[in-house]
Amino acid sequence: MALKSITGADFGRNRSRAFKDLAMDFTRNAFTNDVNSVSNDNAIKQSVKNLVLTVPGEKFYQPNYGSRISALLFEPLDPFLVDSIQNEILNTLRNNEKRISVTKVQCAADYDNNAIEVTVEYKIIGLPIIENVDFVLQRP
Repeated sequence: MALKSITGADFGRNRSRAFKDLAMDFTRNAFTNDVNSVSNDNAIKQSVKNLVLTVPGEKFYQPNYGSRISALLFEPLDPFLVDSIQNEILNTLRNNEKRISVTKVQCAADYDNNAIEVTVEYKIIGLPIIENVDFVLQRP
């Protein structure tokens, strides 16, 4: 069996790290009395959803962070709008979320409830696993 020597270049861009973030429900940890946290794939799922739902200019000192989904939701619901939302989500994630590689974005119009069901399929950089996050876009 031959062994390959490993150099620092082998640990370049395709190396995954551990990710940690605050849980958005702000529940209390029973042991530490601190805010609960989410880690790794759950932190990225939460980040993807927050990024899509954040309005540009809403985050201080980062005026381009977010998507214009909320403005698009007030347009008439038709196939052109669904395509525009799909492109907006794809562009937003490719520009702002560097931890993932988006493989597919699916949007389906729910005409009865005036909503759009979104499924984002992505691969975490450095991991061979494909993850997805599902959420519904609806006017507030």
